[in-house]
Amino acid sequence: MKKDHDFKLRLKFWGVRGSTPTPQIENLSYGGNTPCLEIRTPQNEVFIFDGGTGVRNLGDALTEEFKDRKTTATFFLTHYHWDHIQGIPFFKPLYSPENEFVFHSFRSYFSVKEMLEGQMKNPYFPVDFDFLPSRRSFIEIDRDPIRFGKLTVYPFPMNHPDGARGYRIEYDGATIVYATDVEHGKKQFDFMMREYTQNAQILIYDAQFTPEEYENRKGWGHSTWLEGTRVATEAKAERLILFHHDPSHTDQIFFEIVQEAREHFENTLGAKEGWIFEL
Repeated sequence: MKKDHDFKLRLKFWGVRGSTPTPQIENLSYGGNTPCLEIRTPQNEVFIFDGGTGVRNLGDALTEEFKDRKTTATFFLTHYHWDHIQGIPFFKPLYSPENEFVFHSFRSYFSVKEMLEGQMKNPYFPVDFDFLPSRRSFIEIDRDPIRFGKLTVYPFPMNHPDGARGYRIEYDGATIVYATDVEHGKKQFDFMMREYTQNAQILIYDAQFTPEEYENRKGWGHSTWLEGTRVATEAKAERLILFHHDPSHTDQIFFEIVQEAREHFENTLGAKEGWIFEL
């Protein structure tokens, strides 16, 4: 980690794939793990956005980094579809009693705790969530901002089956917006997306489908690279990072998607596992 004054927010991608992990060799340039982001503040506070399969590798890295001291982290989950929580049972720091974690998300069919417990109940997983020795707490969010010193997280609702939340993360003038698992086309949600992404330095946007693919996938809860470029342009974002790559999109297909997107919004990138950005 750099010293406190060298950055305001540090972002690392641990999982960028949508729907299901894709460990095939033709997908490994961009990555095959499902969604997980890590954001650090200058004080080395750890914030984790989504717990897809990428969170397993993050957990291993945190275990090594904090091996001589307590690990604490704050989770923000966009929603409870499996590709966004399936790595949590394999997050190694949860199995150490000295560690402490806080999970934030919205109330769906059940509470945050009950939703996370579900995937670890018999017969789906051999270790019950309640048996994990780490200290865990659960906070239900709506649209009120959540503050941690200079860092503020602004949740906002998105159009997705069973609901989802996007997050605008601000720290002393640095801004990252995480907007995955959203479908465009509903005016109130489209307006809100542009409102919360205004002047973001980094916009991470759900671009699972091409515009052509989307025609046969309306109602599935995902957007396109073309809509991402429109949002970035209208919100005056500095950089657009396409995210939640479709399982059928190989590295070559996604490379071509990024090139086409750059014709509409020049500063466009395709999210890759392992990438680090500092603001």
